Amino acid sequence: MQPPRAPKVERAIINQRLIPLALLWLCGVCLRLTVLAIPPVIPLLHADLHLSETDIGWLSSLPPMLFAIAAVPGALLIARFGLVPALVIGLLLNTVGSAARGAIPHAASLYASTIVMAGGISIMQPTLPPLVRSWFADRIGFATAIYMSGLLIGEILAVSLTIPLILPLVGGSWRLNFLVWALPVLVTAALVVTCAPRPETAGKTAAAAKLLWWPNWRTPLLWQLGLILGSVNAIYFVSNAFLPDYVIAGGRADLVSSVLTTLNVGQLPAAFLMLALAGRLVTQPWAYVATGLLSLVSLIGMLTMKGLWIAFWSGLLGFSNAVTLILAFALPSVLSAPEDVHRTSAGMFTISYSCSMALAVAGGWLWDATHMPIAAFVPVAVCAIVIMALSPTVKQAAAASA
Repeated sequence: MQPPRAPKVERAIINQRLIPLALLWLCGVCLRLTVLAIPPVIPLLHADLHLSETDIGWLSSLPPMLFAIAAVPGALLIARFGLVPALVIGLLLNTVGSAARGAIPHAASLYASTIVMAGGISIMQPTLPPLVRSWFADRIGFATAIYMSGLLIGEILAVSLTIPLILPLVGGSWRLNFLVWALPVLVTAALVVTCAPRPETAGKTAAAAKLLWWPNWRTPLLWQLGLILGSVNAIYFVSNAFLPDYVIAGGRADLVSSVLTTLNVGQLPAAFLMLALAGRLVTQPWAYVATGLLSLVSLIGMLTMKGLWIAFWSGLLGFSNAVTLILAFALPSVLSAPEDVHRTSAGMFTISYSCSMALAVAGGWLWDATHMPIAAFVPVAVCAIVIMALSPTVKQAAAASA
């Protein structure tokens, strides 16, 4: 009797494990694929739309601003419609906003469509931690590392392929570049609609969420965790926003693609490492101290050395920051009850991306005010120190959860 049942067992494994993991990974890719299509074309935006460094700071701050503003409404959508429908809504908004960024050749339309795109991503983000909890309650760290590896690969694909591959294919048009990067998001939305499992646990979580969707802002722990994640995100967004113009100001325009690629490709080894270690390290303070310190050292090396050393240190900065990012994203799923994961995530995202928005604008303002390119990276140094200072928080959170 065993041989006839074997195919059914294999299909069950595929449906219960491999398909959800693949969908988590693809959704992770879509969280950053369209956002990171901007940095490689910043010089083109300067030339075509006459944007200043402060304007670039605002453009770079729009995604984290929407990630902050729309995170709680995203939790409400989960409560009202369920996890998978909310995820699909976010994917479709991401697609439409990204494609529309090049539709009208004006800065205002670029800002408006970026808001729509980022709003879709902000709805997607609170859905993934509770889906991890629903689909992989016994492997939360591993499943989180899976979709975070997708997120990191999405960043790498956009920054590494735009200049050498996509722009030549579309005749150097930054507008068509945005359309190209919107297509994979649309495909992912179709796959989620047709293939995403809807287990009873996910339905029960969504039903419970109808009563609990507003974050508990009175909890100091929520703010501490939000600041950790905010520091990680700010390091990433500020670095991607200003590294291209930093190397151009230093007379090395030829390094734009290299520094952006190493900054993002450097995150990939961290993603593979965290597949094995995320579950063990997520509540260990020393892990956050180590990565915060490494980020600070990498920043100093990046800003004090020349030539290809900038690319080397930017890659190391990407690695250290990615380790912290994966650990921070796993915290809501590890520390919250199933019915609270989405609202804890929404609260953390609201706090964290508010920090990212403010610090991205601050970086651009510091550059314009001082006329010193190095000044744009002061927020990165501050954030690395904050991560180290708040590292005991994760141990306290684990004790409170226990």
